[in-house]
Amino acid sequence: MNRFPRSSRAVALYCTLGFLAYLIIQISERPARAAHQHVVLSGQAAFTDAAHEYPGIRRLLTVADLPAPAPKESVDNGPTLVPRPANAWPMAPEGFKVELYATGLDNPRLLRTAPNGDLFLAESESGKIKIFRGVGKDGKASQVSVFAEGLHQPFGIAFYPSGANPAWVYVGDTDGIVRLPYKNGDLKATGPEQNLADLPGGGRLRGGGHWTRDLVFSQDGAKLFASVGSHSNVDDADTHPEEFHRADVLEFTPEGKFVKVYAWGLRNCVGEAINPITGELWCSTNERDALGNNLVPDYVTHVQEDGFYGWPWFYMGGPNGGVQDPRHAGKHPELQAKVITPDILLNPHFASLEMLFYEGSQFPASFKGDGFAAEHGSWNRAQRAGYEVIRLPMKGGRATGEYEDFLTGFALPDGTVWGRPVGVAQASDGSLFVSDDGSKSIWHVSYTGK
Repeated sequence: MNRFPRSSRAVALYCTLGFLAYLIIQISERPARAAHQHVVLSGQAAFTDAAHEYPGIRRLLTVADLPAPAPKESVDNGPTLVPRPANAWPMAPEGFKVELYATGLDNPRLLRTAPNGDLFLAESESGKIKIFRGVGKDGKASQVSVFAEGLHQPFGIAFYPSGANPAWVYVGDTDGIVRLPYKNGDLKATGPEQNLADLPGGGRLRGGGHWTRDLVFSQDGAKLFASVGSHSNVDDADTHPEEFHRADVLEFTPEGKFVKVYAWGLRNCVGEAINPITGELWCSTNERDALGNNLVPDYVTHVQEDGFYGWPWFYMGGPNGGVQDPRHAGKHPELQAKVITPDILLNPHFASLEMLFYEGSQFPASFKGDGFAAEHGSWNRAQRAGYEVIRLPMKGGRATGEYEDFLTGFALPDGTVWGRPVGVAQASDGSLFVSDDGSKSIWHVSYTGK
């Protein structure tokens, strides 16, 4: 016997189907969290803001997706930093655990791991390099030491020679390259710094401009690459002498002798890394501001020797080469076809900082060879964006062009911000450390599978 009359059964069926449709819509719109599940957004859907960044979402931007310049959209929308709320915590993909490794730090910036597993941190404003050793039962560092102090806004850190037993720690000060004697296990430099080379600009020490200077050695150890950001947003380098040898990657010998401009037109290559598969130099780059909410994309790319990346006259283009910046209309037409389009276009104004290539085995096997980059977050965008760590998928050492939200949650729904990722380093066990100068902390990200 039927429980409902036919009309009632029809209503019940309709309601049931409607509820199922609602569930399907909710599930389809819910961002994927698991490491093996990816929502890929492309075209205009790939442009985003912090409210829609979520672990597992992949985005693919191409030059075909870029709008025309819209300077009237340009805004000064710097973040309002607030203390981390008690219920706020970085969000990672399913199966990953995030712990607070260290806090109460002074402007924590770039991180690098020494061959013996010690974690080196540049505290740029205080002029210090600190060492964090081990992980205690409480998840915190077992030991903390000041390796060096009295430096000039230190940022880049590199160990030389490469391998298990370095003899020096190289530091990219804002105005030069220095090195300090070092052997495995040292918690404090055993001798004074040696000044190897001057670098242009000097950041706030000498009149402003991008002040971070990263350092990395080539795979064979024969070349030392120093990144130097531009003095300005988009000043014509022909007529502004303060831009000399800026917006460049400079090549030196390990002894500090200048060799040449290795690549140019990279407005601010903040983070450098060597791709372990191809041996190529890569850069995580801040592009220019004041052309609109969705121009110009920041990017992560391999860096071609003698390559030109467009700044200040052009930015990434398509079949006809670079797109002319309207503020430099008609200048240097001979360079337009030489503009290199980067490998991975990020959302504009992300402020992409330190990067690395993952070589560990603590994360799932699918992560090996991929890149990671810290996105400090926007100021020149109406919709706040960045404030996350992203994953850079690779195949055989080559970028797929996509990037993936990996560690998010540093921005709050009301638009305020409690955390700003800066540095990312791989621990000796294959987990990751992330420095955050918003909450003045270091976070530890490990894979548990739970």
